Amino acid sequence: MEEPVRPWPADGVSLPRVDLRAVPAPPVDVAAPSPGRAADDRLDPATVCPAEGDPPKTHAAEWEKRYRRTVIAADLVAACAVIALSAFVIDRVAPHDMHAFGTAFAILCALPVSRAWSARVLGEGPEEYRTLGRALITAAVLVAFGGLLFGALEVQPWVFFVVPAVAIVLFPQRYVLRQILHRKRRRGLCLLPVMAAGSAGTVADLIRRTRAEAHVGWRVEAVCTSTGTGEIEGVPVVGRLEELSRHVRRGGYRVVAITADQYWNPERLQRLAWDLEGTSSEMVVAPMLMEVAGPRLNVSGVLGMPLLRVTAPAFTGGRRLVKEVVDRCGAALLLALFSPLLLAIAVAVKAGDRGPVIYRQRRIGKDGEAFTMLKFRTMVVDAHLIRRDLEQANEGAGPLFKMKKDPRVTKVGGLLRRYSLDELPQLFNVVAGRMSLVGPRPPLPEETATYAPAARRRLLVKPGLTGLWQVSGRSDLSWEESIRLDLRYVEDWSLALDLVILWKTLRAVLAGQGAY
Repeated sequence: MEEPVRPWPADGVSLPRVDLRAVPAPPVDVAAPSPGRAADDRLDPATVCPAEGDPPKTHAAEWEKRYRRTVIAADLVAACAVIALSAFVIDRVAPHDMHAFGTAFAILCALPVSRAWSARVLGEGPEEYRTLGRALITAAVLVAFGGLLFGALEVQPWVFFVVPAVAIVLFPQRYVLRQILHRKRRRGLCLLPVMAAGSAGTVADLIRRTRAEAHVGWRVEAVCTSTGTGEIEGVPVVGRLEELSRHVRRGGYRVVAITADQYWNPERLQRLAWDLEGTSSEMVVAPMLMEVAGPRLNVSGVLGMPLLRVTAPAFTGGRRLVKEVVDRCGAALLLALFSPLLLAIAVAVKAGDRGPVIYRQRRIGKDGEAFTMLKFRTMVVDAHLIRRDLEQANEGAGPLFKMKKDPRVTKVGGLLRRYSLDELPQLFNVVAGRMSLVGPRPPLPEETATYAPAARRRLLVKPGLTGLWQVSGRSDLSWEESIRLDLRYVEDWSLALDLVILWKTLRAVLAGQGAY
């Protein structure tokens, strides 16, 4: 079997999609459910997802419609409640004030216009939060513009306090709803039935990824390949590639995932898109030439041809300046908030064996420049001398030395490592400008000496206190996977991705996932 190609990005990164849902879908005969279809695809509005035992649905499944209605209702109730409370606090009257109505009207207009309620973005990683943030910023602008237009110059509290207050409520609320949806998906519910079509290797890779990342919401139920027989990763091959549209229409699949194969060319993909018109199936085509995704990818038409534009990664400019300011100010604020905790940890480390509190280690930063990284000491004094006797027990990936039960780790150090509290002094490195809050893992000098040219691209940005490697398993990752995640961050960085990583880091740290 050929080596699997990896065209499918990680969670939170969207692929180019061909919208085939503009035409209302006619009913499809689904007397026999598609292979592997779960017995439950409906969404109960009270629980956001269904209970076991309900019959399968096709096209826009009932659970999708109910989940969307649940999100809309929750947004409306929360926004109106915040606005009503704000009207009472600001104006000391019931919410009959025109400012309250104007703010509510602006938010209710901005949410659908900005596609914050679109089924396409609900549950789609950073994109859902990005559209929600864009909608609320638009609402704030509308309120300010309306105040100027109608001479209501006292709208400042509504622009700078009420709309942000609505955001403070809506973002966590969306997160809670998504977590409920994700839990159901991990149980095999509320999944979109997918037909995959391509080579055996790329289809197998897609199937493995959808199973490992069930919260994304895809379940590959059938496959079409050039041979048209057998099964791949336990999923039946129902036909040949040229029979794909007929099988999609018969099976009522919600997603048609096209992966790399010599069969596909522009003419055949265009014909497939035409054949799928009038169905509710969404055609998703993997970028087959390079693994770049996120905000750098844009589809545009040039000379009558659809072209996939790949913009250069942003290592300078306005967004990087914003990141620099946020990093330093955020780190300074965190140091002030955590100062009692830092003092308590320092006392505990010192009391443990009377050794030094801070461990200093040389790491490689942006553009290959070395710097001294600070950590709380978690091992016995002169632990590096004992390492020679433990080389045979090394469980680390690549050039890293790791042991799940390292005898050099002190009792206090084990607790600090479990919850990553030993990393807190790195906030001083962030304030000093040598590190970032989010970025690639800071490598050791001996690591960079073995880097291939591609791996050296992770040195184009500052290393981070946390990153994709931190929220994806930390010490449990293989060396190759750690490098791949760091390179993906370098290539596809965005401010929205940073916010998602910071939030996921908090969850990973509290759970102690992959830390030793």
